[in-house]
Amino acid sequence: MAKTRKQFQVIIERDEDGFFVASVPAFPGCHTQARTLEALTKRIKEAISLCLEVAKSDSEYRLRLKRFSYEPKFVGVETVEV
Repeated sequence: MAKTRKQFQVIIERDEDGFFVASVPAFPGCHTQARTLEALTKRIKEAISLCLEVAKSDSEYRLRLKRFSYEPKFVGVETVEV
């Protein structure tokens, strides 16, 4: 039987030191960082897989997901001058 694949929204930013930082709003606390986008993609996939494994066996974590997770809708990026 083929494994069901799931898609998750990932927010990627670049920090002041030049690292790429990824977070997954569907899994509160699920984030990672890397120097390259290629490494970041690998690491965030690993982080999501770990969160999915924890959710299978930890009812408290599943409750946390229900309370705090969300699926973002991208609106845009704007530079504001003040």
